[in-house]
Order: sequence, then structure tokens, then C-alpha cells
Amino acid sequence: MQELIKRRRRAGFVGRRGELALFRENFDVPVEDERHRFIFHVHGNAGVGKTSLVRELEHAARQRQALTATLDDSVHSVPEAMAAIAAQFARQDRPLKALERMLATYRQRRHEAEAAVPEPEQPADAASPAPPSAGSMVAAQAGLVGLGLLPGVGALAGAMDPAHVAQGADRLKAVLGARFRNQEDVQLVLDPVRFLTPVLIAELDRVGADSPWIALFFDTYERTGSFLDVWLREMITTERYGTLPAHVVVTMAGQGRLDPGCWADYADLVTELPLEPFTEPESRQLLAAKGVLDEKVVQDVLRLSGGLPVLVSTLAQNPGEVSAPSATAVDRFLKWEADSVRRSVALACALPRRLDEDVFAAVTDVDAELYDWLRTLPFVSDRDGHAQYHDVVRGPMLRLQRTRSPRRWHADHERLAQTFASWAETAAEGVPEDELWEQESWRGPHMEEAYHRLCARPEEALPRMLRDGVDACDSGRATTRRWARVLAAAGDDTDSEELRTWGRDALAALEGEQGGPVRVVSLLLARAGFREQDQVAALVVRGMHHRLANDYPNAVADYERALALDPTCARAHFGQAVVRLEKDDFAGALAGLDRADSLSPDTAWILEHRGEIHRVLNHLEEAVADCDRALRLVPDRARALATRGHAKYLMDRNREALADLDRAVELDAQYWWALIRRSEVRFDLGDEAGALADLDRAEEIEPELAWVPGERGYLHFQCGRHEQALVEYDRALTLDPTYAWALGSRALALDSLGRVDEALAALGRAVELKPDYGWALVRRAEIHRRLGDRDAQFADLNQAVAVNDDPAWALAVRGDAYRCERRFEQALTDLDRAVELKPDYGWAIGTRGQTYRAMKRHPQALTDLERAALLLKDTPWVLNDREALYRELRSADGGWLLVDDADLGDAGDAASWIRHASVRTAETRLEEALAAFDRALELAPEHTWARARRAWIRGRLGDQQGHFEELDRLVAANPYSGWAFGRRALALQSAGLTRRSMADLDRSLALGYSPSWVEGRRAVGLLNLDRPEEAMAVLDALPPGARDDELRLIAETSRRLGRFEEAREAALRLRTFDAEDGLFHLTMAESRMRGTEAVADLWRECALAHTVADPEAPTAEELVDLVVMACALGEWSEAEHRLERLLAQRPEWGDVTDLVDLLAELDDCPGAARQRYAPLLARLAVARSGLAGADGQ
Repeated sequence: MQELIKRRRRAGFVGRRGELALFRENFDVPVEDERHRFIFHVHGNAGVGKTSLVRELEHAARQRQALTATLDDSVHSVPEAMAAIAAQFARQDRPLKALERMLATYRQRRHEAEAAVPEPEQPADAASPAPPSAGSMVAAQAGLVGLGLLPGVGALAGAMDPAHVAQGADRLKAVLGARFRNQEDVQLVLDPVRFLTPVLIAELDRVGADSPWIALFFDTYERTGSFLDVWLREMITTERYGTLPAHVVVTMAGQGRLDPGCWADYADLVTELPLEPFTEPESRQLLAAKGVLDEKVVQDVLRLSGGLPVLVSTLAQNPGEVSAPSATAVDRFLKWEADSVRRSVALACALPRRLDEDVFAAVTDVDAELYDWLRTLPFVSDRDGHAQYHDVVRGPMLRLQRTRSPRRWHADHERLAQTFASWAETAAEGVPEDELWEQESWRGPHMEEAYHRLCARPEEALPRMLRDGVDACDSGRATTRRWARVLAAAGDDTDSEELRTWGRDALAALEGEQGGPVRVVSLLLARAGFREQDQVAALVVRGMHHRLANDYPNAVADYERALALDPTCARAHFGQAVVRLEKDDFAGALAGLDRADSLSPDTAWILEHRGEIHRVLNHLEEAVADCDRALRLVPDRARALATRGHAKYLMDRNREALADLDRAVELDAQYWWALIRRSEVRFDLGDEAGALADLDRAEEIEPELAWVPGERGYLHFQCGRHEQALVEYDRALTLDPTYAWALGSRALALDSLGRVDEALAALGRAVELKPDYGWALVRRAEIHRRLGDRDAQFADLNQAVAVNDDPAWALAVRGDAYRCERRFEQALTDLDRAVELKPDYGWAIGTRGQTYRAMKRHPQALTDLERAALLLKDTPWVLNDREALYRELRSADGGWLLVDDADLGDAGDAASWIRHASVRTAETRLEEALAAFDRALELAPEHTWARARRAWIRGRLGDQQGHFEELDRLVAANPYSGWAFGRRALALQSAGLTRRSMADLDRSLALGYSPSWVEGRRAVGLLNLDRPEEAMAVLDALPPGARDDELRLIAETSRRLGRFEEAREAALRLRTFDAEDGLFHLTMAESRMRGTEAVADLWRECALAHTVADPEAPTAEELVDLVVMACALGEWSEAEHRLERLLAQRPEWGDVTDLVDLLAELDDCPGAARQRYAPLLARLAVARSGLAGADGQ
């Protein structure tokens, strides 16, 4: 139907031939020709036919296969204008998909910005604030305040130092940056025009490639030019946003001339199309086309219409007798409409500002077919599916009804107000009250209700309308402009000077660089005479804008004024909390949010934001609890689901995390943050393809987001694809050269590829960009340690402690480094301080337990390791250390009394059963240990350490098949765990399956698991294959620091090669780290050089230093050492006895091989009693042959 109506109107279009010809001919002129015109400006008084001409111009453009879009005053901001263009192009099968995605993100982020909560930062010296960035200075001087996001500054910007304004911009960036997790989102909210326009231009270029022309029309420009002018000028005449395709033609149509302050320098580019009323010949031509030929009637129409095309067309619709001299064009139209029903319908439908079939039915009680007739009238235009009267006709019709019957005027408007109110009420169902103004389905009818109430009873409705202004300002500039236009329109239509003044002043407060909602709120506070509760609402909204501008003194002043009037205002407490948070007052911020929650316990967004703060602060239980409450109130809040999902992921509750993130993405398919977080969960659950798919989808939504290729690079790194990881990190750094995290992660990949110098350079650049980047400092310190540069290592660790925003973590890392250097007191100092800062810091507590264990302070070690095991749950090094400590306590005087292993009964937690299993393992009660691990894995089937330990026990009990089946399941469940592959490699080596173990070692190394450990185990494998030269080559290739981790192996390999002095030196260095083990290897080296009898004192010292956890049930490893010592000391009977005990334990191939190698060395010492060693070695050879693995060893 719409198309038929358009055709009829075009068929009746006359006049403006010159303007049409000029526009049409322009399409025949190449864009390179100086005669080609890029900008047309149609202007003339109301009713002169601008909209009709624009309609014809658009049709002419489409005849030339142009893509077209026409905008009018239904848009209230530049982003809305871009959205309207995108919508109209989509209807022509040329969707601007990238722009639509970016607009969706903008709308979501703009809504969230009003309650932006910064991620907390640790307190920093605020005495000397950093200077504003250069970009912020430019933004401030260029009018960033005009965006309405720095309103507190904007109202005074003319009297303020631009540096102060710029610092406000920088602070706002920081707030929004933390809130949105990504700088693109920050800039999108701060300056949507700057970030959306390049996307629009790129999309126009893309879709324009298949179209000869693009024609954009901006009608009713007198109402939209105030916010479109600068944008259009810069988009057309500069390259600030990119290069607009040359085949774009822009037409603006409005009542006045273009603003010379904006367009004066570009007047030569604008082709003016001034429209005057029709000349008499043009009017006669139109009347003749309509069949109006009676000269008296023609003269009457010419007199009444004044040549305005809309009136000529209207009067030509119903020609009749000559009118009285005092009649108006509208009088004549109504008088000579023969059908009284149609006449009443035409009048009644002038009351609403816009019509559709529903509004038509509410206004009239006639057949809906008359709506189709109404839309054919010359003064009714079609705008986006709605019908709208021309102002030239609607104004007189409204005056006629208002003056003819004031009572009916009131009644009709009241009825319409009630209708729109009922529609708004329906739209509000299920929508939280604080989100209504963001919903067009509610906002549209609510504003029309307000308009009709103002028309019905201006004095009564104005106070409520002014109160609505506060909520409109809360929603943003575009909504505030719509609200102000309703006031102004109601003032004109009721001839109320008070309403007209309010509307005019509110619109003026919005315009210009210094305009914004904050000025409108200030206007309302000054003149509206609000009650206290309404003053509170207005102060909170203005305080919010001051807060977003980082004008904290004014924000605090407004919040304090609000709370003085109403101490129970939850939103004021919330605003104060956010200000406190930005000032690093974490306790005060959470206290404020707690107070807000107590005052408004069923407010989902307060809970959601507090949950987000808890997540950022790593208060994960609290984060989940707050999000739980928010979601019970509003189940479909995507952000609360995503926040809870990520918190659960950090708590190792991956399945639950995945369910939350799945739902968040289901609710908001454009939620790229949730997609990236879900990719992490999917990867940890073994779904690599799903993780990559999520990252691909996030990149489609945010193609310029450096975080996505950074995450993809890290995924490749975790999978051991280091070259691919580098490619992705390089992509991330191309998008954002200052992306310190990507530089640090790139360094990890480079280090894994052996490109150590490049890794150090990348870490150096990361620290240069972000001097407080503690993680990069620690990673660089680790490389320095491997290279043997202890000074550089601790210099970086000291710097990390000094600058890192998480001092507890940095202290714990340095404490661990001191522990590894056996500087135990310094280690305890750092670790004590770390635990003091974070009482539940499991990693620091566990490391302190390791330190106490090394110092033989068993009670303290046990306390810490027990606590760490509860906090860290499935953390192998903690559980290994605890079990090793249990073994040590078996041999310590009274030590076993410290171990409380009460009967578990029906204990339902896996941690208790795992502890019980470790205790039984330490007691060598392996059958009971196995049963305990079985129960633990029933309760926690994904517990990796328990599964690995159960595999070991099954092997010790002779179930080799079960042993390896268990390890295969471990690797299958953890395909990206270098630790899991390392456990299986170690088991394969111990079983003599050396070649198979090498493949697992390769995979473990590729997955980033401890390179020095992996290379050490590779050297062991080479020794097992009797290739000591290759083993030593592997060990020699280790960096100096890493060699310290493998001193035992270096000493053994050196002896195998006959390099006894080198073996002795390695043993002496090992002794500084491990006195007992170092002494053993020193004694072996001395024996190889001088014979066992010559170093008998050293062997006796070894025997005295050697500890056995349980003399009644020594382990296989302990028995190997005991047999060697007995042989070296010539205690052959004791050696035979100990060998019997060893073989009775069903030892692993590796244990027997170790003993064979050591006894073979002793047999080769100077003066050795070879006749004594021969039978022992023969017996071991037989035993080992029965244990030989697939490699035949």
C-alpha cells in the first residue's frame, strides 16, 4: 500500500522542474568532473514543498539505481541517524552489518556507562596527578564535553583550563576502561561519533561497490541540523573518519539557510535549491492536473493557499464553491469535504503527533478503511510506517478544535493520554523500573501520553512532565532532546507560553559544545519547584554525570545533598560508593554498596555491580552470591550471568561456569566479553574447537579488538603451537602496539622456541610500556635465573614487589625465589607478609610450608601444607609436598603424632579422602591408600593429582595394566596439560618404556611444562638407552640456572663418561642445595677416583645422614640407597638382606636399573671386590629382565 500511495503522489507532483532536472543531470556527470555536485541544500518556508521534493529526488536517485536513505526529525542524535541509515539500507537488501553490530554494542555500553564501576586499583601516590594525555587535551579543546559525558565540566568549560577538562577525560577513560574491559568500548562511549562514523564510511564503501550511487537525504534539517551539522561537514569535507566514497550525494532540506558558522568555508561545495511558493502558473498547473478548472474556484484556491504546494494540493482534493473572504485553507478543505465522517476523521486525526492503525482506532470509531483514505491526503506524509500531518495543515486544525470546543479538546486528549498510558503499561510488563527509559516500546507511548496530558491540562500535567525530564536526562542526550521537543510541541499546540518557554530553554541547554543533560537537570533544579523526593532524584542524576566526568567534588556534593534530603536513597549511596572506589577506598566502596543493597535489597543492578567488584577483587564466593541474588530477581541478566560464570571458572567450577556463559551468550549474541571468557572455559574442558569458534565469533563482533588474537595466541601456546602463537600475538600488537600483555605472552612463546634474547627484549618492552607490570618482571626474573644471573633475577623481583598492584603475589614470588636459594629467613619474611596481606593466599601458604619443611620445622610445615591443600585443592606440588612431609614425619621423633588421621566414616568430601590416602601411602599401607583414592575419585572424578597418584599405587601393587590405563585416562582428560604428559612419561621411564616416554616428554615440553625438568628426564632416557654422550649434550644445553635443577643428573652422567672432576664439582654445588643428596654424589665421585675404601669415612657419613621415613617399611628408593651404602662399606650380608627386601617389594624397572647402574659404578672403582659385585649384578639382571618394558630393557 505504501508504494501505491507514493506512486499516486508522484503522479500528481508538478513544478520544481528545474530543481529536479539539476539533481537528475548530476548523475550524468562523472564524480571527477568539477561540475559534479556532492551536496544539495533544499530550503524554504513551511509548506513550500520541501518534503515532497525530497521524495521526488529520492525517487529520481533510485531510478539511477542509487542506494538511498531519508532521515527526518525522528532521529535525535548522530548514532540514531546512523541507525536509521542502516535500517533503510537493510530494507534494500544492503545491510550494513558491521555498523549494526557496532551500534548494538554502543547502545549496550552507553546504557551501562551510567553506572560504570571501575576495576579497583591499589592505592597509589595521588599527591602529584599524572598530566593528561595528549589525546585528552585535544578532545577537551575540541569539545569532548559536548558529548554529554563530561557534563559537570561542560557547563563551565569556557572558564576552565583545558588541562583540567582533559584530566577529567582521562579519568573517565579509566573508569569506563575498567568497567568495559576493553579500550574500544571506552572510546565508543566517550566519543561514539568518532568510532561509529569510520564503520559507517567503510560499510558505505563496501555496499557502494555494487551500486553506482548512494544518495542520503536529511529532511526537516531545521530540527536536526544542530547535532548533524558538524558531523556531516567533517564526514564530507575531511578524512577524519576515513574517505567517503566519491559517489555519495548528500541532500539536506530545511526551512532556513545552512549555519554559516559551520558551512561558510564550504559554501562553494553546496548547491542551494531555494524553494519559493508556487507561481500562479505552477499552481494552475497543479489544479488542472487535479481537474480543477473553474476560474472562480481557481482564484479562491490561489488566494487561500498563498501558493504553498501543500495547501494547493489539499484544496484541489475537494473543489467546491468559492469560500468566504475570511476563510482559511483548512476551513475550505473541511467545508467542502462532502462526507461528514471523513471530515470528522480528518480533524480528529490531527490530534496525535503521529498515526498508525492502532492510534487511528483509538482516535476514531470508524472503519479502518478510512485510515487508507487518510494517508492519500496531500498533507499526510508517510514516515517509517507512520502517518504524519504537515505542520501547515495540522496547526490550523488544532487551533480550530481547541478554540471551537475546549471541553471536547480536553476530553479527546485525555482519552488519547489514557490510550498511550495503557500501551506503556503493557510495554512495562516484565521490565525493571530502572530500565524503562531504555525501552523504546515503553518510552514512545509514555512520551505521547505526556504530550496529550499537557495538551489536555497544561498546568496540571507540567509538574509530572518536568519530573520526567530528570529520568530523560538519566537516559541520555537523545532521550532528553525528545523530551524537550514534546514540551515545545505541546507549548505550540496549546498556545501555552509556559510550556513553550520550558521546551525552548531545555533545547537550548542541550545545544552547543557546553550543552548536555547536566545543564537540563540544573535548569530543572533551579526552576521546577520540585518536592524533596524529586530533588533527590535530580541530584542523583546530576551527581552521576559529575561522577562520569570524574568531577568528584561536585559529584560528592550532589550525593551529599541528596542524602541530606533522603538518607535512604540507595542510588546516592551507590554513587558515593563508586566515587570511593575510584579514590581507592575499597572498604568504603563496598560499605556503600552494602548500604545501597540494604536500602534496596531487590535491586538487581546494585547486586550485579557489587558482584563484579567482588570478582575483580578476587572475592569469588561473594561475587557468585551477589550474582545469584541478582539473577533470582531478574533471571535473564546477561552481564550477571557472565560475571558469575567467570567467577565460577576462577573457582574451578568449569561445568557451572560454562552453563552461565552459554546462557549469557544466548541472551546477547553480541556479548563478545562472554564469548572470550567462554572460550577459556571450553579450552579447559578440552573443547579446543569450541574455544576457537568462540574467539572467531568475538572477532567478527569486534574485529579491531586486540584481546581476541591475544587470547587465540595464548590458546595456541597452551597447545604447544608456539609459531602459531607468535603469529596471533603479532596480530594483536599490530592492532594495539601498546598491548603489554601480548608482549609478555609473546615472550613466553619466544622463550619456548629457544629465542631467549628476543624473549627478554619483548619483556623489556612490556615493562617499558607498563612499569608496574609485575607479571612481566617475574617472567624476566625467571629467565635471568635460568641464565644464572642472580643479580638481575632479584633486581626484577625487587622491582615487582615495589610496583606491582598485587604486592602479596609479588612478595610470594620473591619469597619462593629466596627459598630456592636456601635463603630461608628472607623467604619467610616475604611469605609471612604475603599471607598477612591475603590470609587465604593458598600459593603463599603452600610455599611457606615448603620453606618450613626444608628447615625441618615440621609442625609449621604441616600446618601450612594442610591449609594450602584445602585452599588450592587439585594442585600437584602442594599435595606432593604434603605427602612427602608425611613420610618425613614417620621418621621424626614424635612427628607422626602431629598427623591426625581420624576414621573418615562417611565423609562426603574428596579432600578428606585424598588426605587419608596420602597418610596411608606414607605408611606404605597401599591397599588402604588405593581404596581411599577410589572413594575420592568417586566424589571428584576430575581431580588430576588423585588420579595420577592412584595410577602410581596400582603400579606399586603390581597392576601395571591398570597403572597405564589410569594414566591414559589422565592424559585424555587433560590433553593440554604438560604436567599430565610428564606424569605418564615418568611412569613409562620407570617401567623401562623409554622410547615411548620420549614422545610424552616432547609433548610435555611443547605444552610449556618446566623445560629444565623435561630436558632432565630426556637425559635420563638417553642414559637408560646407554647414550651418555647425548645425555650430557642435553644437560650442557641447559641454561646455567636450569643446570642447578639437574645437578644430580649432571653428576651421574659425568661419572658415566669418566669425567670424575666434573662430577665432583657438580656434587659440591648440589650439596649447597641438598646436603644429603650432595654428599652421596660427592662420595660416589670420590669413590670412582680413589676407591671405596679410601673414602670409607665419607660413606659412613652418608649412612649417618641417610633418613628412612619408616625403618620397618622402607621404600624402594630408600632401599636402593641402603644397598649401595652397605656394599661400599663392605657390609655384604647387610647388602644381601636389603636386596632381598627390595626385590620382595616388586620394584619398578627404574628402581632396579638405578641400583644396577650404581653397583656397576662401584664395581668399576679402584680396588673394588669384583667377586662380591658379580653375583649381586647377576641377580639384578635376572630381576630386571622380568620387568623389561617394550624397549627391551
